[in-house]
Amino acid sequence: MVLKKLLKLFGVGKKKDPKKKGKSIDPLWQGAVPHSTVNGLLDPCSSGAGTVLSLQKLDPECSSIILSTINASHGSENDDYKLFNQFDVVQDFSDHHYAKTSPGKTTKDWVKAIQNEWKLLQRDLPESIYVRVHEDRIDLLRAAIIGPSGTPYHDGLFFFDIRFPPEYPRCPPKVHYHSGGLRLNPNLYESGKVCLSLLNTWWGTGCEKWGKSNSTILQVLVSIQGLVLNDKPYFNEPGNKSSANTPLGEKNSMAYNQTTFVLSCRTMLYSLRKPPKHFETLVVRHFHERERAILDACDAYSSGMVVGSLVRDGVRYPCDKCFAGFKKSLDAHTEHLAKELATNRARALELKRDAPAADEIVSTS
Repeated sequence: MVLKKLLKLFGVGKKKDPKKKGKSIDPLWQGAVPHSTVNGLLDPCSSGAGTVLSLQKLDPECSSIILSTINASHGSENDDYKLFNQFDVVQDFSDHHYAKTSPGKTTKDWVKAIQNEWKLLQRDLPESIYVRVHEDRIDLLRAAIIGPSGTPYHDGLFFFDIRFPPEYPRCPPKVHYHSGGLRLNPNLYESGKVCLSLLNTWWGTGCEKWGKSNSTILQVLVSIQGLVLNDKPYFNEPGNKSSANTPLGEKNSMAYNQTTFVLSCRTMLYSLRKPPKHFETLVVRHFHERERAILDACDAYSSGMVVGSLVRDGVRYPCDKCFAGFKKSLDAHTEHLAKELATNRARALELKRDAPAADEIVSTS
């Protein structure tokens, strides 16, 4: 099945060294552009505003059970503050999209289900996905997904806020995308709506839909990275699928990727200027490491290279009116991005010098 292939592709299911820490690299969040669907698994839906309920703090016993389990097998996050761990437990959830949504009436089975999710995430997360869960609100989770190489999302960090509803795992988690008011994928709406059959926000059959006994939040994250953030998102849109592998369809797809990459540059700026809480260190270190690669890609695409192709491939396409507009827009964003990356370089050097004080992986406020 498509999902199983994705899990294998990203190394999910392979046993890891439980002491291993995640890499502190790779980029982006908040995008733009329209339309959606891949192989019937994805697609856009109307975005509805969720109901905001009064805040209800979870039973401390629930979170302490899970936290003690995690720390017992992996140690606390302060064991190595010089690395940005792929998985960690944090305290402050004040800027989480679902912070004001009540956890609702929960059960021991619900707690156990989330406990199992935490264990799975800590053990099997691909190196290109980072997760933070909350000690006092175990129903909340935040993830950063790195855009895959070979796509218009490369070198980007995409952020998602997730909530486990009281009915979990009988129903899928709620997922909100940090869009910044932009749309860089047919399945990721400006409102934060995420269209994915696995979330039951789009049609699907069989294992494409959420299953209480075999679906996990890890599958959701890997699906977003592999199925949504793909190399030709134009064809995610159901109305565009029929034009795949046709001259007109491919031309429209390249134009879509151009727009997507410009919007990705804008999301990079957003991340650099105001990173989501608990991911500040990841943003600084990632953009510092990828600075040269990002600017080289901007120059290459501006000169006519196909968006998403590797710079060394030297693949180009004819310059036309569409390309001229893309070049003008990209050049303007590249200038702003270069300045922000230079500022970030100073932050990275300061972070390296004052690592113990600067690493904000956990907020104690």
